[in-house]
Amino acid sequence: MILSLLLAMTSSVMAQHTMETRVWKVAEDVYRFGPVEGNNGYYSMFVVTDDGVIAIEPVNPEHSKGLMAAIKSVTDKPVRYLLHSYNHWDHSKGGAIFREQDAKIVSHIEAYEWMKAYPHPDMVLPDETWTGKRKDIVLGGKTIELHHIGMSHGLGMTVFVLPKEKIAYIADIVTPNRVLFATVPDFNIKEWVRALKLVESLDFEGAVFSHSQSKDPLGSKKDVIQTREFIADIQAAIVDEFQKGTDFTQIPEK
Repeated sequence: MILSLLLAMTSSVMAQHTMETRVWKVAEDVYRFGPVEGNNGYYSMFVVTDDGVIAIEPVNPEHSKGLMAAIKSVTDKPVRYLLHSYNHWDHSKGGAIFREQDAKIVSHIEAYEWMKAYPHPDMVLPDETWTGKRKDIVLGGKTIELHHIGMSHGLGMTVFVLPKEKIAYIADIVTPNRVLFATVPDFNIKEWVRALKLVESLDFEGAVFSHSQSKDPLGSKKDVIQTREFIADIQAAIVDEFQKGTDFTQIPEK
């Protein structure tokens, strides 16, 4: 299973190299960057302030190169921060180009400790870590809230919220218009549902997701709710089949 997961991640990253990319303005001074068509592509978000730019999600060197070009197409202000959502290699590589720009690279301590223990030649360690459930970064009059949602997927999973703009950035725990992976790799289902409820309680309206099958560049809290409800429906259906006496090997077919 681990080999299959690594191969899938590698294929996704290789596909990203050939994808046509673009930048979308999703709110005042807030932009989404990524492939024109979702599929297995990765999306980042960046925020332009009077004192510089905050970028979220480096993904890999090729993606980060495109992200940096997208930022420069919008503003000549320097990138001050690069923020990591969590630890997985397919999201956390590519930070070197931001370090070259003297951006401060930030992650939750849980993600940092994993990155340090499992280095990758395309991944640079964060300069700054934080602990607990909440950290705010203020730059150029704009605030971005970092919410550590705890065990759910990977380590150090962080959801970012711009309170004034009411825009969130959410990685991996929600992918609009896509059903779950068959093996649901590196997810804790019970804690995932808890985390989704926590995200629903955050004060935002629009959302940029690291992956999306939607044609709309900006999703919403409804996507979070529907993901949680979909998981609940699957769980209820499985329990129902057990109660009927269905052999567990036949439940997926049911």
